Amino acid sequence: MRLKILGTGTCIPSLQRCSSSYLLLTEKYKILVDVGPSVVRRLVEFGYTTNDIDIIILTHFHVDHTADLSTFLFACNYDVEPRVKTLILIGGQGIYKFYKGLLNIYPWMLPKSYRLILKSIPKGKLKLENLLIETCRVNHNRESIGIRIEENGNITFTGDTDYSRNLVRLAQGTDLLISECAFPERKVKGHLNLSVLRRMVSEAQPEKVIISHLYLEWEDFKGVLYTPYLIGEDGMEMDI
Repeated sequence: MRLKILGTGTCIPSLQRCSSSYLLLTEKYKILVDVGPSVVRRLVEFGYTTNDIDIIILTHFHVDHTADLSTFLFACNYDVEPRVKTLILIGGQGIYKFYKGLLNIYPWMLPKSYRLILKSIPKGKLKLENLLIETCRVNHNRESIGIRIEENGNITFTGDTDYSRNLVRLAQGTDLLISECAFPERKVKGHLNLSVLRRMVSEAQPEKVIISHLYLEWEDFKGVLYTPYLIGEDGMEMDI
């Protein structure tokens, strides 16, 4: 598998960081984890189109993680080459209601030439040939999920979350943990800081950790991060 980081930012507009979003390339599938503002354009910048994506997974429904879903689905119908292959959309509790709400606002999103499969997986597993997607509930919103994807290697995404025992179990021994860490020191309910993240990492023991979903306070961070931590940057790529 190969990871392409599309965005490492938050809801705060930034020229350096788009909202958190990740493209995972597996043997057969191209998976988009979260699709916040400007993600469709970022895909094009990196040489991909909406037609390339096979699976979209939403960690939760906040705007900075879902705003470009309507743009994505609209493009599937009206791009230069309308989409024909099946698209799978995965989310936690309430994904059907969320999608129906978007359709009420944007009826032009309704698939014209392809099949859209919605799957609600707040906790559980989905097997697609050699690919395994596993989710768990995390501590942010009611619908928030952490995600682990396995195909030879494995990668775990925290989504937005506070400390979560479910997430520690999900991420146990993972090759790569993509973790939100909103602030270096300040603690905000529903989000991690370095202190809480370090506790989770000590319990889950991932091989590598990429820190993402970074608020502006990280620009003034003067500390030093040691192995297994890396600060994520938009455009970063990594084999898993």
